[in-house]
Amino acid sequence: MLSISNIALGYGDKPVLQLTGLELPKGGQCLITGASGSGKTTLLYAIAGLISVMSGKMMVGGADIGKLSEAERDHFRGQHIGMIFQTLHLVKSLTVLDNLLLASYLAGVPPQHQRASEVLKKLDIHDKRDELPERLSQGQAQRVAIARAVLHRPALILADEPTSSLDDSACETVINLIKEVAQDTGAALVISTHDSRVKSHFGNVINLGDGR
Repeated sequence: MLSISNIALGYGDKPVLQLTGLELPKGGQCLITGASGSGKTTLLYAIAGLISVMSGKMMVGGADIGKLSEAERDHFRGQHIGMIFQTLHLVKSLTVLDNLLLASYLAGVPPQHQRASEVLKKLDIHDKRDELPERLSQGQAQRVAIARAVLHRPALILADEPTSSLDDSACETVINLIKEVAQDTGAALVISTHDSRVKSHFGNVINLGDGR
């Protein structure tokens, strides 16, 4: 599902991360750890096609991300990748349900009302479907972000620091939910975090140090 070989990543002409290799099969799960500034978020953004690969090869589901144009990367991401950002990016003026349906629009697919209801029920927030984000608790808003990420049954789910602002109980719940919904859809899962509480949930852990 995900294959990385000798990549260099950065901004402008300044590399901030070099990674020799990473292989993750369909349905595989991987945790990326490292101190602040080690390149965790940069790596996730590159996998998602949000930033360009400077050199090397990054294959996602058979597509060479480094060879796609920006528009092609945007389309590919909408069709095949679900993202859970550290900042949830919920549209404040839209209800929970409409935030999910907006994801369908941005992915260029018809609104998926039934699938949205299924996911909201799975994450135990279906009763919040008509609420605005500001009326949700932090944990509920996090579940909405997870629902949005898995709405289209992506082949790959990427989560950037999903537990950084959560207490211990909420951290446990969110990680278990993300892993469970990934397993339900057969998606590969990559989480980047500096949160040591998450490590015990993963057997496959890669630590980035000094940009390597």
